[in-house]
Order: sequence, then structure tokens, then C-alpha cells
Amino acid sequence: MSLNYKQQLATLLNSGGFHKDQAEKFRLILESLLKLEDPEGLVEGLKALIETIVHENVSLVISRQLLSEISCHVPKLSDEMGKSVCSFALGKIQPRVISFEEQVASIRQHLADIYEREQCWKDAANVLVGIPLETGQKQYSLEYKLETYLKIARLYLEDDEPVQAESFINRASLLQAESKNEQLQVYYKVCYARVLDYRRKFIEAAQRYNELSYRSIIHDDERMTALRNALICTILASAGQQRSRMLATLFKDERCQQLQAYCILEKMYLDRIIRRKELVQLDSLLQPHQKAKTADGNLILVWYSNCAQLELAIGSSILDRAVTEHNLLAASKLYNNITFMELGALLEVDPLKAEKIASQMITEGRMNGSVDQIDSIVHFESREVLPAWDRQIQSLCYQVNNIIEKITNVAPEWMSKSIDEQMVH
Repeated sequence: MSLNYKQQLATLLNSGGFHKDQAEKFRLILESLLKLEDPEGLVEGLKALIETIVHENVSLVISRQLLSEISCHVPKLSDEMGKSVCSFALGKIQPRVISFEEQVASIRQHLADIYEREQCWKDAANVLVGIPLETGQKQYSLEYKLETYLKIARLYLEDDEPVQAESFINRASLLQAESKNEQLQVYYKVCYARVLDYRRKFIEAAQRYNELSYRSIIHDDERMTALRNALICTILASAGQQRSRMLATLFKDERCQQLQAYCILEKMYLDRIIRRKELVQLDSLLQPHQKAKTADGNLILVWYSNCAQLELAIGSSILDRAVTEHNLLAASKLYNNITFMELGALLEVDPLKAEKIASQMITEGRMNGSVDQIDSIVHFESREVLPAWDRQIQSLCYQVNNIIEKITNVAPEWMSKSIDEQMVH
């Protein structure tokens, strides 16, 4: 049967004649192919037809029309058949791809859908990358380009390729500001938040997930998922003022009380020590990239028990590191100073590692204090409550005086009368 169609196509290719008659004959062959019940014969017939119509002897007008019709019928085939036909078509069209940009884009979109259903994320992304959205002759709509870039970014994220995903998110960011499509705007924010999450920029990711949790266009379940992601990213973020503000925002959100990780959020917000055994439930909620080890496996020279030691700091998980930093901040509010040994016991880590984390947080300005390596003690900044209260009272008095001066300048008579009345009383 396949040989028969090849003979018909070869005869038709060399017959010449009017374009209209030739196009009609090609269309009749396509219709008869689509009626075949033999899957193998159908695939081979379509391949033979594609190979013939992209030949230089066939008019571009006819080739484009027939390729467009074939691309419309391909989605009706099984995935295996569709993948075979699409891959063959792209290979045959490649030498003349500039002449068939619209048809190639349609074929690539369908082939990417097949790969996505098969969970071949990288193959699907690479197929879509082949669409010349910026360099081709065809003018694609802003929404089409934006949606394609976002789809490529999402597919790379599914394949754990955040660097590749970020490059396409950056391209999408140039278009999303001009788009008025609210669904695409939300799609962009979701992809951007996921990229930040994968890149371990947890605070920025948490802020964007939190914004998404308030978007009414999103289904309630997805909004709660966004809120859960915001909570997890906040917990995983490095301790500091930004995380403290995000913790306060989430703690005041009543919806967070429905989440499994709420107990960890509560302890972090209230500056309570979190024990390692309490992290078991939270660890099960983490995605694979969030369970990675931190890059702190480097050699450090430390002083411990008045002896210099060269120690290898073993990498810890992101969650362990975040909780250790939180516990260190919580300890700084309980103690004026503490030895490395006691700090390590409190944080449930090696004393040398506790010293290193404390030093790093102090150096980065995320915690106030100093490290005495000679005596093996961490000194936290003393909390001068009364002097701070005095400064606040002084500031308030200054502001009241400024207000009185302004009132005096505007209504001197009224002010004089008020002062006299106060003197009488």
C-alpha cells in the first residue's frame, strides 16, 4: 500500500499542470491516507506525502496548504504515530525551514505536547526552543511568544534545569509588562516564583508565592498551594530581617493555621528553639531541589580548647542550615554569651560548626555579636532595654515640640490663650 502511494506521488510530482489541479490531487491522496485502518501504512503514507510536497518542484502555496492540513490531522493520531510523523516532517523541512515557519511552529508545538505527556521534559523544551520566535520572518503575536517562553521555562524546571529556565523567564519578563492577558500574567508569576525557588532565592520566591495566594483568578486549592510554598520558602531562607518580616506576614495570615508546617512557623516567629525531631513532618513536604546540601564543605582553621585545628565542615541540608541559623538567633535573645561547646549542644551540631555559622552570621550583619576564639565563647550584643526606651521617649518629645511650634506659627493667639488656661488650672 505504501509503495502504491509513493508511485502516485512520484507521478504527480513529475506531471506538472495547473497548481489548482495538482493541489486537489494531493488533497485526495491525503484524504485516502487518513481513511486507512493500518497504522503503519498510514504513518508511512504521510511520510511519503510530506517528503513529496516539500520538494522544490512543488509550489510553496500548495506545500504550505497541505502541511497545514497535515498538522491539523496529526493530533488525532496516537502519540507514537504522531511523534514519528512530526519528527520525520521536521527533518525533511529543515533545509527549507524559512519557507514553512508557521507549519513548523505548529508541528513543534504538537511534538512538544507528546514529549510532555511522556514526561520527557527536556526533549519537549528543546523542541519548542527550535521555534524562531525572534529571528524568523513570521511575526508572532505577543501572547503566543509569551506563552511559549513560559512553557519552555516550566519544562526546564520540571527537568531540574533552573539556569536554562531563568534565561527564558528573563525573555518573558520583557513581554509580560505589555500583555493584558491576566492568565498569562499569573502563569508568568508562577514560573518566576519557581525559578527563584530552584535558585535558592527563597525570600524573593516566598514573596511572589504569597502574592499569588491572594489572586482571585486562581482556584482556592492552588492559592493554598502557593501559600504553602511561601511558608516553606520562608522557613528555608537565611535568617535575617527580611525573613523576620515575611514570618510576621505569614503568621498573621489565618489561612496558614490550616497548613502542616504552621507549628514550625509559629516557633520561628516567636523565636523559640526548634528541635531536630520536629522537622520530620516538614521534611516530607520539601521538593527534591529543596533537600539539597548546602555548599559549606570547605576547610577552616579554628581555635578550640586553645588548640588550632584544621576542620572539614561537612555540608548540611538547606533545612538544617536554616533551622540552625534560626536557633542561633533565638539563643542570642536568651544569652549574653555562650561557649562553643554549649552552643553546639543547644543547636544539636558540632561545636566547630556552631562557631562557623555564628561567625558567618555576624560577618554578614544578620546577627549582632562577636566571637572570642581564644576563650571559645560567642558574645551576643547586650540588650539595653532602658536606654532604648529613653531614646524612644526623647524622639516622641521632639515630635510633640515640632507640632507645638507649627501651631504657634499658624495660630499664635489661640496658642497663647491655651497656655494661659493651662497655667490657671
